[in-house]
Amino acid sequence: MTEKTAITPKTHTTPPAKFSHGVKKGNILQVAGQVGFLPAVEGQPPTPAGPTLRDQTLQTLANVKSVLEEGGATWDDVMMIRVYLTDVDHFADMNAIYNQYFEEQGLTGPPSARTTVYVGLPAGLLVEIDALAVLDS
Repeated sequence: MTEKTAITPKTHTTPPAKFSHGVKKGNILQVAGQVGFLPAVEGQPPTPAGPTLRDQTLQTLANVKSVLEEGGATWDDVMMIRVYLTDVDHFADMNAIYNQYFEEQGLTGPPSARTTVYVGLPAGLLVEIDALAVLDS
């Protein structure tokens, strides 16, 4: 049986509850929901990348990418992405930011499947994203 391994990049703080930023078992890597916090600074509370949807979406994607990379994956390994937005009116803007980001990443395969839902997040946070990656054996 394959061992389950917690994945925590150096850029991330310890989660506020009992969960991992990512978990890898065999060739499966699940990235927990990430928000737009700037890289961790020892002894300081997490700080959002900025007040705008663009600031937070780009930082959130960077945070997901750092967990993927720490777990040995890339965006090309991602099968499913889930986006959680706090405001239905942000959908079109988030799609534009998301599409531009992935165009700039230069992915070689087809895009991942994606689901977008609307949720409540802590005050000031506008977007959360998680991902499921399957690595080559």
